[in-house]
Amino acid sequence: MKKTIALVVAVLLLSGLRAQKIEDPVIFEIGDQKILKSEFMKDFLRSIDKTSSVSSSEKRQVLEDYVKLFVNYRAKLADAYALGMDTNADMLNELATYRKELSAPYLIDSATLSRLLYEAYERNQQAVHAAHILLPLSPMASPSDTQRVYNEAMALYNRLTLDKEDFFTVAREVMEKQMNPEQRERMAQNPQVKGHEGDLGFFTAFDMVYPFENAAYTIPVGEIGKPVRSRFGYHIIKVIDRVPYYGSTTLRHIWISDRMANSKAEGKIKMAYDRLMEGMPFEKVAHNYSDDRATSSKGGQLGSLAMQQMPPEYVSIVGRNAMKAGDISKPFHTEYGWHIIMVERRDTIPSFADMLPDYRQRISRDQRNTAPQSIFVEQCKQRYGFVDYTRQYGKWVKSGSGREQFVADAKVTKKSRYASSLNELVSMVNDSVFSRQWVFHPERVTDRHPLFVLDDTTYDAVALGQYIALKQIPMGRQDIAQFVQQRYDEFIAEKVLRLADSRLEQDNVEFRGLIDEYRHGLMIFNYNDDQIWSKALKDTSGFDLFYQQTSVTHTYENPEDSVYFWKDRARVVVYRVADSLCLPPATALKAIAKGQKKQKSASDIRLDLIEKVDRKHCKATQPVKQRLEVVEMGRQELLDMKEWKTGTYVHPQSKGYEVCVVEQLMPPMLKSKDEARGYYVNDFQSAMEQQLVERLHKKYNVVIHQDVVDAITY
Repeated sequence: MKKTIALVVAVLLLSGLRAQKIEDPVIFEIGDQKILKSEFMKDFLRSIDKTSSVSSSEKRQVLEDYVKLFVNYRAKLADAYALGMDTNADMLNELATYRKELSAPYLIDSATLSRLLYEAYERNQQAVHAAHILLPLSPMASPSDTQRVYNEAMALYNRLTLDKEDFFTVAREVMEKQMNPEQRERMAQNPQVKGHEGDLGFFTAFDMVYPFENAAYTIPVGEIGKPVRSRFGYHIIKVIDRVPYYGSTTLRHIWISDRMANSKAEGKIKMAYDRLMEGMPFEKVAHNYSDDRATSSKGGQLGSLAMQQMPPEYVSIVGRNAMKAGDISKPFHTEYGWHIIMVERRDTIPSFADMLPDYRQRISRDQRNTAPQSIFVEQCKQRYGFVDYTRQYGKWVKSGSGREQFVADAKVTKKSRYASSLNELVSMVNDSVFSRQWVFHPERVTDRHPLFVLDDTTYDAVALGQYIALKQIPMGRQDIAQFVQQRYDEFIAEKVLRLADSRLEQDNVEFRGLIDEYRHGLMIFNYNDDQIWSKALKDTSGFDLFYQQTSVTHTYENPEDSVYFWKDRARVVVYRVADSLCLPPATALKAIAKGQKKQKSASDIRLDLIEKVDRKHCKATQPVKQRLEVVEMGRQELLDMKEWKTGTYVHPQSKGYEVCVVEQLMPPMLKSKDEARGYYVNDFQSAMEQQLVERLHKKYNVVIHQDVVDAITY
């Protein structure tokens, strides 16, 4: 019975293995490499345009062409490895640069990042108009300073929400208190600012620091939110408006000023609107009615404007009314007067997939990037056995071997102490650290017990002290204990990220594949350069022989050989006369004909022309210039087709004129080696590559399992 069961299991396992082989068979063999169909298909499907519609025969040809490319690529790659190109120092340095850029998205929590990216896209559908009052506060402010500024912010918030004081009046009061006398005087001389203090206009995702953005997108329109902390300090935010966002817009407008005494602006704007409704073109109405001198002559054209460049009222009108190209607004009033706007073109928000590359780039520089990275750091701490002894109750006890090991307190009591402390280092750091003057003395550290352990590596106060000394930057004075704690947290995060980065290839299959792609790309480039491109340029005798053998095979009648031949050409001497006042065309033609009759050179004829220049009326420093051009039929703009014969032709210019003397017509002919060098070098390199590929196929015994290729459908 047991034998029967074992036999059944063996048969099932064998059939399973056979099914797996059939499902994912070997498609190519290169040396000792066996490349599976799935690996080939992954590359192939990425290379094709899945949106194009082609016939089955065309699809088959695309597949067959890619088979050749893929096999040749892998054969070259095998040879590049055999030549040790994967250890080339220059290649490794270049790969390291790419790796640094590529690793960033893998050192954050992908789920959190995806949530933030979608959040940004959703927010980009709307634009927010907000104003704020800012109470500045350093990110490193002490708890007491933080509390003081927060209390000030709450007092202002209460004035605005409970006492119902005007937001912009309070904003101006706060702004004036923060100004020095010179700034106050400048503000007094600029009265148009009054009433708009703190007004930020419209904005959308990524335009503001993330905490500010979060508040602005959650506070209801018309309301004021509680103080929000950012790296700049505490903000009190009032949301004025929120409208659909539409990207850049091309506008025309009509503006009627109502600042004049006894202004009839409202009547004038209604007349302009009536003309528009009667069908008069917007450009003409703007020209006749608009007070905007800068645009009225251009039909009110404002051009393409980003949302931040437009008056908030314009943004609101376009967004709230969902105006599209050709739409004209009704007259509306602002503090500047009366307006009518017309949309000529309006963008739409691209799809999330199209916006994703830009979002990824912007989020890497944005404060919201700290969230996915912080979560990733916490995940890595668990993965790599992180223990923070500054948060562990217990003590260090010597073992029998003399080594100290941590023993946790069985029960945490009031007498319990952390196993490690930052206090000694805090006592060593002073205010000089804020001016980059602090000097760390490792020998003065008495407590060398670990602060934390990560992946069986311990880090003590000396390591942290050296980090703090290295990271000094000029900054305002901060609370020392808080400063050291923040540097400690940064130190831990840096070590965790560095460890995770060093293990990316080991821990992340996708990243390992990406790095391999870049490595192989660099290797193939260096391999082609070494074995083909540079080699072809250096092999002058081989190139000369190649030219002799191939140039005789080209024919003018073959369209594919056209690059190796000159078409009909003309040898043209061009005399450029700066101004007709210097030398009338008739005089120039007569002098040229006389010189030709005497068989003078072009340079001598130019001297004859210069002698005939009317110096009394000619102001040009170089009245006559001369050049020689050899032009090819179909590839030149100098001669008209009717001028494609020997003769002399006058071409008027914006100032002056040119006399073109067609001296000689040349029939089609084969280009010389130097004239067509680029094409022959390219052909020579292609021939060398073909020979190389043939050698590699033999060297690595390349096998293409055509039956597997033939069975592919896509």
